[in-house]
Amino acid sequence: MTRPKENRYVQTIEQIFFSRYKEGAHKVPFEREDMVDAAKKLHIKLPKNLGDVIYSFRYRAVLPASLQAKAPEGEAWIIRPMGRGRYCFVAVEELSIVPNEMMSETKVPDATPGIVLKYSFDDEQALLAKVRYNRLIDIFTGVTCYSLQNHLRTQVSGLGQIETDEIYIGVDKRGVQYVFPVQAKGGKERLKIVQIEQDFALCKEKFPLLICRPIGTQFLEDNLIVLFEFEEGEKGVTISSERHYRLVPPDEVTPDDLKNYRSRTL
Repeated sequence: MTRPKENRYVQTIEQIFFSRYKEGAHKVPFEREDMVDAAKKLHIKLPKNLGDVIYSFRYRAVLPASLQAKAPEGEAWIIRPMGRGRYCFVAVEELSIVPNEMMSETKVPDATPGIVLKYSFDDEQALLAKVRYNRLIDIFTGVTCYSLQNHLRTQVSGLGQIETDEIYIGVDKRGVQYVFPVQAKGGKERLKIVQIEQDFALCKEKFPLLICRPIGTQFLEDNLIVLFEFEEGEKGVTISSERHYRLVPPDEVTPDDLKNYRSRTL
């Protein structure tokens, strides 16, 4: 997880939180205009795109330790959208989406075009390209999938604008149709529960007739990719499945590998 490039973001978010926080609170609502007021009090200049401050802490950076120190025991603060221009610091159970180091690997012949890798701009784009060209969503889910759109930004009722890295649509042998919103993280960044919650909300509103199966993916190494599938239940968002795929030249998938895969349980 990275820190914001500008320390002014940290100062601004701290000012907003502590101006509204009451001891023992689990929710601290605020509005977009509060950022303007905070910047004036602190005598700092914010970017023209105020949304970048919130986006930074929701998707790229950790909230300051000064805020987290006020979270109830066993919980951590996250920022959730509450509608257009409205947000809320919410204390949630402290959960991490972290790959299982004991998980076995599956070798997949690498089908990524070299020219695509050469011109990928960053880790996240390279990851999405490798997932797409190697049909890893299909392999992982057992459903025939098609990329519908990447970097989808849309409005969702009660949340405001959200962003999903890629949307896949799929169909299985029975004709059942699915929607797979995919969140990808390159480098050392970690997937966040709030992103998966938003993907469930997106599916309910935009694809009500399809079965929603949110996916998270990240690099473990350059050609070792982890995929998670999530579900919603009484405990909120949980991981229902995890697999690690290593992309290799075709001749590196040995007869012993294939024999081992046949003996695996689903």
